[in-house]
Amino acid sequence: MTDKTGWWRSAAIYQVYIRSFADGNGDGVGDLAGVRARLDHLAGLGIDAIWFTPWYPSPMDDGGYDVADFRDIEPLFGTLAEAEELIAEAHARDIRVIIDIVPNHCSDEHRWFQAALEAGPGSPERQRFWFRPGRGPDGSEPPNNWKSRFGGSAWTRVPDGEWYLHLYSSRQPDFNWDNPEIRTEFEDVLRFWFDRGVDGFRIDVADGLVKDPHLPDVDDGDETPFSDMEGLHEIYRSWRKIADSYGGERVLVGEMWLPDMARAARYLRRDELHSAFNFDFLVCPWDAARFRDVISRTLRAHDEVGAPAAWVLSNHDVTRHVTRYGRAGDTGFSFANRLHSAPVDLAVGTRRARAAALLTLALPGGLYVYQGEELGLWEVLDIPDELRQDPVFARTHGADPGRDGCRVPIPWSGSSPPFGFGSGGAWLPQPASWSAYTAEAEAADPASMLALYRTGLRLRRELPAAELEWLSLGEGVLAFRIGPAFTFALNFSGQPVPLPPGEVLLASGPVGGALPTDTAVWLKA
Repeated sequence: MTDKTGWWRSAAIYQVYIRSFADGNGDGVGDLAGVRARLDHLAGLGIDAIWFTPWYPSPMDDGGYDVADFRDIEPLFGTLAEAEELIAEAHARDIRVIIDIVPNHCSDEHRWFQAALEAGPGSPERQRFWFRPGRGPDGSEPPNNWKSRFGGSAWTRVPDGEWYLHLYSSRQPDFNWDNPEIRTEFEDVLRFWFDRGVDGFRIDVADGLVKDPHLPDVDDGDETPFSDMEGLHEIYRSWRKIADSYGGERVLVGEMWLPDMARAARYLRRDELHSAFNFDFLVCPWDAARFRDVISRTLRAHDEVGAPAAWVLSNHDVTRHVTRYGRAGDTGFSFANRLHSAPVDLAVGTRRARAAALLTLALPGGLYVYQGEELGLWEVLDIPDELRQDPVFARTHGADPGRDGCRVPIPWSGSSPPFGFGSGGAWLPQPASWSAYTAEAEAADPASMLALYRTGLRLRRELPAAELEWLSLGEGVLAFRIGPAFTFALNFSGQPVPLPPGEVLLASGPVGGALPTDTAVWLKA
């Protein structure tokens, strides 16, 4: 599946959530030293790039997405010099580095927000954010009815009576992108990191920077005034010019949870972003027809703008797919209800996750692997309330358990926690049963999830760069051909089906003359 027109078009990119990847200094929190010590694991896995979640100085109210300084490294993680060394060491292994940029908001500890609080109403400092007087006779009601995506109002009042907008935590004030200072600032931030060798940026909340300046009330579920606004395209055209001015094909990747795939694809025109996550694929329940529909719509929308698709099964915000696929009922994902109380059959979830891995690896375009996915880790559902750190849990008063369950530190070795994560424990508790799921244990097992990913990522490089052609192999079977010699099949039905003709290159589980249920296979004609 090699594509010489751009490394990013077919790249396998591994997501590192730094706090939970590996701890190099023994304080119980992952850091850059831990990542550097584990680079050989990533090189051996066969990935093309690493995407790092925010590594900037932060009070960690939202796991680093509350940025206090966009031009430095969080001291918990290391130093700017260490980051530069990590980039160089990754490049030496032919691994590119993509970092998060968070342009929608900052931390309430950012120097600009602190200056805005001090300066008072009507000041230039407050024009960098969305400060407004309240409604009602005494201004005690929020300026509009917008809700935070973390629960509660999207507005917080300050002592002088004004309110500021935050679509997420109250400690994450939204920038006002109508202010030219914000645009200039982030263009400079891009250059700062490009100059230090990063190969691209994953843009957090890429659809949400621009707001309707009238700040109108919204009906339930309507995000039009603060999502997918037309002014975004001008911003990303400017960013694309900056990326293109650097050598080595620097890339911009958008995080956009948009309901209209065709509108999302507009951001991928040749003078805007390079790619974006395919969240329709991520949230898809375990159903052959649903997957075929999502894949078809994705490829069609991306073809219209000449952009590659980017497939993803899990990330740091969603329930891990081993758990989702193991439910007896709804196997999809929704932020509105994470279904953490639903019964889960981990054996079924693991079998389906193995099949989904081969599906994702076979599809044309790029793909993302969330850390621990290659080990078959599941969502940790029983974290004690007093140990949960996600602001979603606090702001919803426990109604939404939040995202801590998919952020539990990675097990590397040994038979008991912290499983080689570091010498000082782990900031979230790991299940004792992960002893069989450490990288060390799985490296010695040719039937492990790790072995499947390593083999799949290696063979994927040899797949033809050709269009996908759907095949009809019976109800409940998802099958397609890429080029004349490669066939993929995944059996979603409740009983075995005849194995398509061809030599088996790779299978997610044992196959004989038939393809078992919840099993995928790659075949060579």
